[in-house]
Amino acid sequence: MTDRIPASIVARWPWALWSIAVFNLVCAAGLGAQPASPTPADKVVVHKKTHTLELMRNGSAFRKYKVALGTAPVGAKTQQGDHKTPEGTYVIDRRNAHSQFYRALHISYPNAEDRERAQESRIPAGGDIMIHGLPNGLGRVGSAHRLRDWTDGCIAVTDEEMDEIWDLVPNGTTIEILP
Repeated sequence: MTDRIPASIVARWPWALWSIAVFNLVCAAGLGAQPASPTPADKVVVHKKTHTLELMRNGSAFRKYKVALGTAPVGAKTQQGDHKTPEGTYVIDRRNAHSQFYRALHISYPNAEDRERAQESRIPAGGDIMIHGLPNGLGRVGSAHRLRDWTDGCIAVTDEEMDEIWDLVPNGTTIEILP
């Protein structure tokens, strides 16, 4: 027995060590499987009175956020420029990663009832109602934005919260906005 390791084994060590390292990384990552994406919400519920937005799955809230609303938060939106957040049932119908606010999920306001009501009153119903983060460049404001309602009728959360909502709410998700 000698203290000397054969040169042929020493020459293969870097390869062997690299192989062991890769094997350990693959095992630690679940045998190469991609991390599971979070189970999405099947509904969003906004409670204007309590300034909350809930992400729902199978009838139960699994995330809850405090929100800022339109500057005139009481009552349903009836016309363009009234600064009210709508009330009713809508759908998240598209998203904008390059909005003037940090990410935006578009709400399908006005729905048929809203359009009919506006048409009868001969006023424009308005539109472009979103769930969004803070104005671009103002993310540092964080949760302080909720000290008062400040949107034109949208539903605002912090940028970090918007990242979660963005990932958990797919297009086509129902949103119910309650008084």
